[in-house]
Amino acid sequence: MFVDADLHIHSRYSRAVSKAMTFPNLAENAGLKGLQMVGTGDILNPRWEEELLKYARKVDEGTYEKKGVRFLLTAEVEDNRRVHHLLIFPNLSTVGEMRERLKRYSGDIETEGRPRVNLSAADIADLANELEVLIGPAHAFTPWTALYKEYDSIREAYGGARVDFLELGLSADSEMADRIKAHHRLTYLSNSDAHSPQPHRLGREFNRFEIQEATFEEVRKAILRRGGRKIVLNAGLDPRLGKYHLTACSRCYTKYKLEDAQRLGWRCELCGGIIKKGVHDRILELADTEEKPEDRPPYLHLAPLAEIIAMVLNKGVNTKSVKSVWARLLKEFGSEIRVLVDVPVEGIASVIGDDIAKAIWAFRNEKLIVIPGGGGKYGEIRLPEEVKTAKLEDLENIEVKKENVYYKPKQSSILSFLKKN
Repeated sequence: MFVDADLHIHSRYSRAVSKAMTFPNLAENAGLKGLQMVGTGDILNPRWEEELLKYARKVDEGTYEKKGVRFLLTAEVEDNRRVHHLLIFPNLSTVGEMRERLKRYSGDIETEGRPRVNLSAADIADLANELEVLIGPAHAFTPWTALYKEYDSIREAYGGARVDFLELGLSADSEMADRIKAHHRLTYLSNSDAHSPQPHRLGREFNRFEIQEATFEEVRKAILRRGGRKIVLNAGLDPRLGKYHLTACSRCYTKYKLEDAQRLGWRCELCGGIIKKGVHDRILELADTEEKPEDRPPYLHLAPLAEIIAMVLNKGVNTKSVKSVWARLLKEFGSEIRVLVDVPVEGIASVIGDDIAKAIWAFRNEKLIVIPGGGGKYGEIRLPEEVKTAKLEDLENIEVKKENVYYKPKQSSILSFLKKN
């Protein structure tokens, strides 16, 4: 069976996270998104664990269910160099044991959703290995709180400890990460790191697992590539839409070439703000191969449906008009993933009109203009004039000038794969 899963989110107990991040809201919105499995996030927080047991029922070791959505026990921790690590636990007893073991090194593990731990990356990984907890670097390439902000390699960070996966984050995809040969042995996870249950956040990145049942043990086998279980698809934002794709000022978001940022001493010449090195430039610094591992799953670039609707309506993603259109499409077709990938554009047009149908066609066929993000500001999508003015039946014959493209993803074959699976 195929299971779509977003394994890295946060609860209302983490800093800068919506109070609406509750299990009932997560279950409802995951179903609308088309996800069958979600990570709990923040499970080391005892109050969040209590809420899990209150709202969800146990269906297997390390696996809980609410409204048909399965939850796996996950958490993110920050080490003594402010690097973040994603943990996936086999059961609640292991969660409790790790909480107790980390207490002496953390002042906020019982109050904060994403605790700070006065241990190195290697020490945390050694403990995870001992307790048989899956571990990997969270959003590995971002210029804040990430592996490649502090280190130049997996080994430099974790030493000889086992690392089970690497989380790509919102500003990188498989093609970019595979420029580093040491990654070729690792499974990639593409997760949302959602701070709210809104449809343009939860599931904006997800993994498609081929497993026998939606349980921790089956997912563990898939991540470790055992018993025929595997990830068959990573899906997420076009990296250019990520907040840190290009090198840019973190105050005014002016974009810089790497050599110019270095010349300026990483201070913006316009506003004096700090310039943050973009993921694109950081990976080019570390790249050591053009080879690709043969068993790497395809990567599907997504644009959240709410953002596509907002682009057409020229409204904010959280406005009433955008939410109304989004809800109408999901009521008609079942889930956001189906609308983005599977439903014929003619069917979408019959429900909501040609304009949004044409925008979804443009997404599927790589015709959206992407303005890359950087410095902490998300990228933007725009609809080309050629698509706006074309008739729905003439879309296949139009030509759109490509802008801001660093490489051309092979989306069409991936969309065909999805429809078959």
